[in-house]
Amino acid sequence: MTTIDVPALSLVVLVGASGSGKSTFARRHFLGTEVISSDFCRGLVADDENEQAATKDAFDVLHYIAGKRLAAGRLTVIDATNVQPEARKQLVALAREHDVLPVAIVLDPPERVCLDRNEARPDRSFGAHVVARQRQQLRRGLRSLKREGFRNVHVLSAVEEIDAVSIERTKLFNDLTDQTGPFDIIGDIHGCRVELETLLELLDYKVIRSADGQAVDAVAEGRRAIFVGDLVDRGPDSPGVLRLVMGMVASGNAFCVPGNHEAKLLRALRGKDVRQTHGLAETMEQLAAETPEFRAQVADFIDGLISHYVFDGGKLVVSHAGLVERMHGRASGRVRAFCLYGETTGETDEFGLPVRYPWADDYRGRAMVVYGHTPTPVPEWINNTICLDTGCVFGGALTALRYPSKELVSTPAREQYYEPAKPLTTSTGRAPDVLDIGDVSGRRVIETAHHGRLSVQAENAAAALEVMSRFAIDPRLLPYLPPTMSPVATSPIPGLLEHPAQAFDAYAGMGVAEVVCEEKHMGSRAVVLLGRDDLAERFGLPGLGALYTRTGRSFFDVATTSSFLASLREVVAKAGLFDDLDTSWLLLDAELLPWSAKAGDLLRNQYAAVGAAARTSLPPAIAALEAVAARGLAEGDAVAGLLGRLRARAANADRFTEAYRRYCWPTDGLDGVRFAPFQVLASEGTTYHDRPHAWHLELADRLVAVEPSLIAPTRRVYVDLADESSRAAATAWWEELTGAGGEGMVVKPAGNLTRTGKGLAQPGLKVRGQEYLRLIYGPDYTEPANFDRLRNRNLGHKRSLALREYALGLEALERLARGEPLWRIHECVFAVLALESDPIDPRL
Repeated sequence: MTTIDVPALSLVVLVGASGSGKSTFARRHFLGTEVISSDFCRGLVADDENEQAATKDAFDVLHYIAGKRLAAGRLTVIDATNVQPEARKQLVALAREHDVLPVAIVLDPPERVCLDRNEARPDRSFGAHVVARQRQQLRRGLRSLKREGFRNVHVLSAVEEIDAVSIERTKLFNDLTDQTGPFDIIGDIHGCRVELETLLELLDYKVIRSADGQAVDAVAEGRRAIFVGDLVDRGPDSPGVLRLVMGMVASGNAFCVPGNHEAKLLRALRGKDVRQTHGLAETMEQLAAETPEFRAQVADFIDGLISHYVFDGGKLVVSHAGLVERMHGRASGRVRAFCLYGETTGETDEFGLPVRYPWADDYRGRAMVVYGHTPTPVPEWINNTICLDTGCVFGGALTALRYPSKELVSTPAREQYYEPAKPLTTSTGRAPDVLDIGDVSGRRVIETAHHGRLSVQAENAAAALEVMSRFAIDPRLLPYLPPTMSPVATSPIPGLLEHPAQAFDAYAGMGVAEVVCEEKHMGSRAVVLLGRDDLAERFGLPGLGALYTRTGRSFFDVATTSSFLASLREVVAKAGLFDDLDTSWLLLDAELLPWSAKAGDLLRNQYAAVGAAARTSLPPAIAALEAVAARGLAEGDAVAGLLGRLRARAANADRFTEAYRRYCWPTDGLDGVRFAPFQVLASEGTTYHDRPHAWHLELADRLVAVEPSLIAPTRRVYVDLADESSRAAATAWWEELTGAGGEGMVVKPAGNLTRTGKGLAQPGLKVRGQEYLRLIYGPDYTEPANFDRLRNRNLGHKRSLALREYALGLEALERLARGEPLWRIHECVFAVLALESDPIDPRL
């Protein structure tokens, strides 16, 4: 039995005369959706699969469909005669356009077999001369298929051979998606062997040496290295670097992709006429001192390197010069050229060097792309890509990225071994704190580590731009916006829209074992950026930080804010948080009390106005109806019914007024203002969403202990979801809170950031009390007709929005902790604000 290997991503072109069995072969070995038949396309455009006049239009359709499939990364099979060189030429060009391998499978049974099969089909009325001509065309082109560009050509002649063949789909050499790491990705080495050995030791690798003391391998338990290329040239010991890297690759302790310097070295080793510049002369001189066997091993090693690798289910791509998304996992000369050299604009700079096209600025791919090639003073994250070439050979450093933790490890160069042709600069040439309207305008796609790709529509971005530019605080002090929060599913209990049982059931259904129920304060969501000292050096603006709302607006004027931050800094310092977290600043998530401190206008103009109107209009109406009833001027139930409804509305209005008044108390400046922190979001170099909520709340308790007049405690109850008594105790606590006029509680996974089989879990579900919801839905929401309608509220969009904003917030915090440029952080913050303009019922 013959086995044909077909690359998993390729364009398979079936070649054969009419009647050779191509369609049968395709049905037997490929999915129906993978096969595009010229006959089928004729039927699409002409309602007749044999209408030869429709051939041109049919092949236009065929090429279009094939192109769409290849662009999506799907194997595609072309079922047509394809015996003419011009027809095959178009298909090879299509494969090259999408950077996939073209494969030809030729079916060439005896002519009599083709004729007999056609005669058995009444729709094939053409004569034997057509088959004879097609076979002649096939014979003439058979030997030239490789030259035409087909990577693999398989010829099957006998009927028995065609019937017995099997197809095996093979992974491309660059497909290492089953290798999940962890990895240590090492930047351009350029012959700096000593620095490489030092870096490997910093990464906890044990360097293994030969009998004569040469480094020939390195091992780290449970980890492997990935080299981004440019192992050679310019540095003092290119053979030593090659010997170590080749040994690590051979033993399975490392992967390596080629750099442009390896490509040039290979040509030189193979005797090609190359200019020995940019350090190649020194490498050739160093290799001349090695044995011929070693030089041959080097040539074979470089020749076997793959242009790029795709790891970890497509989450990580490593290439020497980077790689645009459409080329990930593809195989072509164009892909290899991009991997080796990148892309240039065609211009040269003042140093005579090619100007590189900043492909990373436009990158919006799912995969993290790690590369080198262009030396930069520090590793720079740009749109989920990072360059690790920190110019070791030029006196900079040798840098590694630990994956998936994204930790950067580097060792400085012992000396400057080579003079750079131009000063090292960042790849964007843009100051890290400079924002550009192009970063946030139009439709945007943001790749998040915890929830994949998230899109922001142009109209939402425009709305956010208006708010951000007119009302928000300086973006340098706005590294995070908190997400909206979804309510629980509607409760089936009569008279209640929300109840803890639905929150407990929701999290139990996600596989969460324990939750924490936190008191929902009667205040406004607040975020505080707080410095131990002046933040000018770290955040670019003088002062102790900022106190802002969930839409980025300052709570108070400058003087009041400064006074609040000074008081809070004293509390945090006395509690020891700056010292314990070893940081010069903190970002805290909290509530600011009372609600009236921020929402005074809302209370006066909306809630108080509603209550006043009800108290003014309803009592006279009730009095008039009571007088009518007392005088017996009306008969039947009409007056009694109307009077009952008005009395109910008056009682509802009183409850409404009582509800909003609980959220108000007098304040004078900061007198009467309280701050209720419940989570430490970030500090220098660190985020804390991996810490359980108990850790965060214990830190908050330390602040309360220092200054209870300023810091309000967050009461909480922990619930074992498998224990009914634990659930019942938490429910009773919620009933006590809401019965006393409290807003309710927020139920959160006790472990904080939680992933389930379905993805990211909601960070919290709010469970609000009956009387608080009167403020949200109106005084009469509990009336049966209104209540029944509200039970049908749709929560799907709200839940989706909450998860998207949560993921964007996490992404902003992680970029902040990594020290990424302001525009990278602001991209996420701006997106949260943009999503807030989605048309979702604000009462949810």
